[in-house]
Amino acid sequence: MISASQTALRAWSALSGLDLSLCLAALFYLRGWLPLHRAFPRLISAWRAAAFLAGITFIWVAIGSPMEAFDGVSLTIHMVQHLLLMIVAPPLILLGAPALPILRGLPQSIARHIAGPMLRSGPLKWLGHVATNPAICWFAASLVLIGWHVPTVFELALRSTWLHELEHATFFGTGLVFWGPVIQPWPSTTRWPRWSIPLYLFCATFPCDVLSAFLAFCDRVVYPSYLSTSAVFGLSPLQDQECAAALMWTCVTVIFLIPAVLVTLEILSPRKAHLREETRANLRLSGRPVQSAKLEVV
Repeated sequence: MISASQTALRAWSALSGLDLSLCLAALFYLRGWLPLHRAFPRLISAWRAAAFLAGITFIWVAIGSPMEAFDGVSLTIHMVQHLLLMIVAPPLILLGAPALPILRGLPQSIARHIAGPMLRSGPLKWLGHVATNPAICWFAASLVLIGWHVPTVFELALRSTWLHELEHATFFGTGLVFWGPVIQPWPSTTRWPRWSIPLYLFCATFPCDVLSAFLAFCDRVVYPSYLSTSAVFGLSPLQDQECAAALMWTCVTVIFLIPAVLVTLEILSPRKAHLREETRANLRLSGRPVQSAKLEVV
């Protein structure tokens, strides 16, 4: 156990580009959020800012911390990475309603000459329209989840740095897309009735359940790379695979159940539904003077 851990840690090196990107994202968000919060305290509350920063932190934990060193020696650790990137960090970031604070926090030259033209471009608007369709969101997340866990593809990603980074990027990207219809961060709009969201989350557990069952009940190690690694955390390669499967099934079930219950309670409570719509309306209305004062370029 010690030998395997030491070997993995020696091979780990910090990703300076990732660290810089995450720090800049947090900086731009806070730079925009602080004046917005002072002017409109109820627009984007402090807990939303904390959620965004927590999401940024979980991205770093998944692929920027020493945890990254163990994904090649333990499938359980690799699964933790995938869960953090796909079902933990994305909803936290979206809960932070990042669009307005980040746009407000960008330097004016970047907002005017880069962000503005991009947001106004037809292809990006079309892509945003397509990417907010819940059916496409569900299909994209399921395809990425199953596709990257196909043994041949999984093994290629373990052996190729750029493919491994692409894997992480697609997990996080489709995680954002998947959670969009559930959280509906400003300025997104409702595409399906709210009552469909619990069903959407329930259906999203199916691909995870299939993959978890396959890994848990298979009587052999599915990914050959883990056969040649020393035991980590006192688990054999097959036990490590079973632990990864149990972790995925448990985490996905619990994490998806929480918003499903909250949305159901929201639907059953007319007052909460009214407050939610009122909040979204205030967010849109309050965003107009801010955009006209500081973000007119975008």
